[in-house]
Amino acid sequence: MKILLILTTITCLSPTYTWQQTLDAIRQVETGGSPDEGRGATGDRGRAIGPYQIWKIYWTDAAVPGRRYEECLNDKDLSEQVVQRYMERYARSSLRRLQAGVGTLSDVERVARIHNGGPAGDRKQATVRYWNKVRSILGDER
Repeated sequence: MKILLILTTITCLSPTYTWQQTLDAIRQVETGGSPDEGRGATGDRGRAIGPYQIWKIYWTDAAVPGRRYEECLNDKDLSEQVVQRYMERYARSSLRRLQAGVGTLSDVERVARIHNGGPAGDRKQATVRYWNKVRSILGDER
């Protein structure tokens, strides 16, 4: 009984995260200083576009039918759809928990690092700095 109580207490104290919180934090890191929520933003010498700084290869992996990559530049909803479809491919379980509103900090980390570093981004040392920026926007400084 004590173990169940301890586990319940730990679970209740652990914060949970949503998909929208995750998207908002990623967008803030990618284009937070840009007007209009990052619409029209370009980076990496024009190779990354829109609110989430989507690259053409990312777009291709996301496979959004009936749309064009260039639309991501000014369409926040489409850009969010692209990120979601990309995560359906590479971080499905984390995506599902975040969409259900029961995501963990680890789920947010996995999504953010994959967004930044590609399909294996959550295992790359090069994405840790990016993750720390996302985490600070969430207000988690652990």
